[in-house]
Amino acid sequence: VQLQAFGGGLVQAGDSLRLSCAGSGRTFRRDYMAWFRQAPGKERTFVATMSGYDGMTYYGDFVKGRFTISRDNAKNTVYLQMNSLKPEDTAVYYCAAKAPGGNYDSPSRYDYWGQGTLVTVSS
Repeated sequence: VQLQAFGGGLVQAGDSLRLSCAGSGRTFRRDYMAWFRQAPGKERTFVATMSGYDGMTYYGDFVKGRFTISRDNAKNTVYLQMNSLKPEDTAVYYCAAKAPGGNYDSPSRYDYWGQGTLVTVSS
C-alpha cells in the first residue's frame, strides 16, 4: 500500500500550485484523504481532509479559503489546489489516509502516508 505525492516546487508569493497524491495497493474510496504540512523545525500540521464517505471537507484555520481539497475516487487520488501562496506556506506537504471515524486533524490518526513534496514560496 502506497501513497505518492507530487506537484511541489518553487513559486513566488501570490502564485498557485496543485498537489496530487495517488494511492496504490488498496482502494481509499471510503477513507479520509488528507494533506498535512511540516515546515523546518516545526510540527506537522493539518491542512485539509476530505471524507470518501460523504465528500465533506475540513480545513485548517490558516487556509482561509485559499486552498481547496478534492479527490477522484476512480483514480484513487486526492488533490490540493493552493492559491494566493505566501512565504509562510513553505513546507513539505504530506498526503495521508485514514479510515472513517475519530479525529480528522490529528496526524496520529492517519494510517497511510506519502513521502512528501516540497513547496517553496519566495517573497
